[in-house]
Amino acid sequence: MNHPLPGPGTGPEDHQGDTGESRSQRPGVDRDAGRERGLVYRRSVLLALPAVVPVVLVLGVSLVGASAQSLGLMPFIGPPVLSTRGWAGSAGELAKSATVSAYIAAASTVLSLVVGFAVAVYILAAPRMGRLVAGLSAATIPIPHLIGAGAMGLLLSDSGFLHRLLGMPAAFPALVGGPWWIAVISEYVWKESAFVALVVIGSMSRSMTGLCDSAATLGATAWQRIIHVVLPLSVPALAVSALIVFVYTFGAYESPWLLGPTSPEPLPVRAVRLFGSVDLDARPEAMATALVSVAASAAAILAGVGILRARRNVR
Repeated sequence: MNHPLPGPGTGPEDHQGDTGESRSQRPGVDRDAGRERGLVYRRSVLLALPAVVPVVLVLGVSLVGASAQSLGLMPFIGPPVLSTRGWAGSAGELAKSATVSAYIAAASTVLSLVVGFAVAVYILAAPRMGRLVAGLSAATIPIPHLIGAGAMGLLLSDSGFLHRLLGMPAAFPALVGGPWWIAVISEYVWKESAFVALVVIGSMSRSMTGLCDSAATLGATAWQRIIHVVLPLSVPALAVSALIVFVYTFGAYESPWLLGPTSPEPLPVRAVRLFGSVDLDARPEAMATALVSVAASAAAILAGVGILRARRNVR
């Protein structure tokens, strides 16, 4: 058998030369790609600066001023005197208020995620009725929380519509102003579950329908498709939504003030009450309460972002 002779440029030496040449060109290509990414990053930073710089300045000045007032360095009247009375004098009340705020935020976030995910699944599973549900969900988002809290009070109070409709007994626990903050949590769940549902629907990839059809072809039930297909695809959107809902409900003022009991107070309600008190000596305590709320919210944001980045790196 006659073997063909290697032609010019087909010998091992030539292949080695091509490989060496491509290797010598690769650093230049990587360098150009890195330079292009750097230009895009710098351009993005420059475009964001006009919006970020004013926010950082206002927030920074506000935090510095609040810290100085909490330590007695910017008193409303009298000379500045360094003191930790605003912090140490009400440490027990601060702890109670922080616990109440964390309870309201955690319960509202968990229930909002569950209800919002269920609504999103229904919207995706039932195209006709899902459009109506999606429209109703979108209509609740622009409603202010103060109006929502007022409507929830008219619905759940002792003389409200639900009490008159169902004829609740006198021994039924109070929903408005009760110890479990049911009316406050219900208002947050009503508002924030619609937000969660729309975020989940908007983040769904177009391949979800195909994946669900493939799973159904392989014999998966509807519940199995939800657990093994829809839920994993929704985890990033649910995580971001949970972070937003938790931080908002932790620092919101209207609903706890209108629907909650007078004691114990969440951090925002306590801060506003002390700030508007006729006793000007309560101003440092008000600033300390506000700073605790800001610090807890910042810690939640940093923890949530860290978890999301760790999960992305694992994937």
